[in-house]
Amino acid sequence: MHVKMLDGRVVERAKARGIDVLVYAPHFTRLPAIREQAERHSDDELLVVPAREIFTGNWQNRRHLLAVGLSEPVPDFISFEGALSTLAEQEAALCVPHPTLLNVSFGRPEIRAYADHIDAVESYNVKSPPHVNSRAKRIIEEAGLPSFGSSYAHLRGSIGEAWTEFDADIQSEADLVEALVSGADRQVVHHAGPRHRFWNAAEFAHLGYENSWGKVDRLFLSGTEPTHPDHIAYEGRFDDVAVY
Repeated sequence: MHVKMLDGRVVERAKARGIDVLVYAPHFTRLPAIREQAERHSDDELLVVPAREIFTGNWQNRRHLLAVGLSEPVPDFISFEGALSTLAEQEAALCVPHPTLLNVSFGRPEIRAYADHIDAVESYNVKSPPHVNSRAKRIIEEAGLPSFGSSYAHLRGSIGEAWTEFDADIQSEADLVEALVSGADRQVVHHAGPRHRFWNAAEFAHLGYENSWGKVDRLFLSGTEPTHPDHIAYEGRFDDVAVY
């Protein structure tokens, strides 16, 4: 929980690192396309679960939500309240990735305010610097919420650098949603040492590309990209909560 890329090499690496379930949530890709890829790369050894990391708010005040168990597509750049309502209607698990990381995440006030709606908060993310992960753990303890860990891999080498071990038998997407929503016992695990620190640094450096203004303009502001709320695929259902 979770990765941003999916192909044969990612699947091979996940299996080699002992991963049984891989949550696939690429940026700015609609749910049907994510689900199709997840089904294509799932087999008896590895279950790939489709998910969406939803960008709520505008670019200056965005907050990310990881939604697992969606039954219908949800766009990016809608209000947080709009996303919260939609996820509740679909009975999806609401997870908070990389808390307090730069200006793209929930902070302590938001986690406290919405604790009753949050199913899990990420306590370890390979992309986050050590002090951010330490701060996330403190916030999770204060809020009394379940945690999860993630490679958050944008780079193949990060696959399997961090993972979550559930005390539950997860054989399907529904099983994972149930484990998250019910607060099933779990342990967050990650590697250490020079190799792990290298992938920490490489993933963090990738943020420079991820957050370039050229990418913002190309992906969102045209109003025609797949996860823009104005896209024809959403049939105007999110017009009242769209922020762009």
